[in-house]
Amino acid sequence: MRCAAIVVAGGSGRRFGGLKQFAELRGLSVAARSIAACRAVADHVVLVTPEGMELDAHGADQVVTGGESRSDSVRAGLACLDQSVEVVVVHDAARPLALDDLFHAVVDEITREGTDGAIVGLAVTDTIKQVSGVGGRRPVVATPERDSLVAVQTPQAFRASALRRAHATERDATDDAALLEMIGSVVVVVPGDLTNIKLTTPEDLDQAIRILEARE
Repeated sequence: MRCAAIVVAGGSGRRFGGLKQFAELRGLSVAARSIAACRAVADHVVLVTPEGMELDAHGADQVVTGGESRSDSVRAGLACLDQSVEVVVVHDAARPLALDDLFHAVVDEITREGTDGAIVGLAVTDTIKQVSGVGGRRPVVATPERDSLVAVQTPQAFRASALRRAHATERDATDDAALLEMIGSVVVVVPGDLTNIKLTTPEDLDQAIRILEARE
């Protein structure tokens, strides 16, 4: 099955204090490391960058400008892919430490009949409370069972046909798996990796350097 990847690098980096996806991480940009990681399964990689940026490829085969939302950015990347692509991997540029095993795990899951998407997730160890309201006092309305919850990471892999149907709705969601869920597609979870951190603050970049050093 022909596989391509979309690396989403459209964030503004407000909490990081700059465009974290293009910060240097031990001699390479964060985006370049994420693109290289996708090569474990993908023979074509599209990088989606913020509007107004100079289109540096960082090792990608194509570069396109993203939209206002994450979903808009993925749609921009999806529009670049040839119709012969059967599996699409979507990966956040801000997760430059994803190992080959994660990419292979989600893509392998797609080969199972009836599976439209596969995502990586970590078991939740803290008690999670569902609350109401967005400010001020926030009363608890439910306590979900931890065994039914996972903290989701990327990479995520999808049958291209299912991903295109999901994005044809032009809805927005925090990840592509949610869009597939909205149209009734089957999405499964495979085990994630604690070292597959998402860079959000400058301290996360320091942690990423320590993880890379430990892998040497």
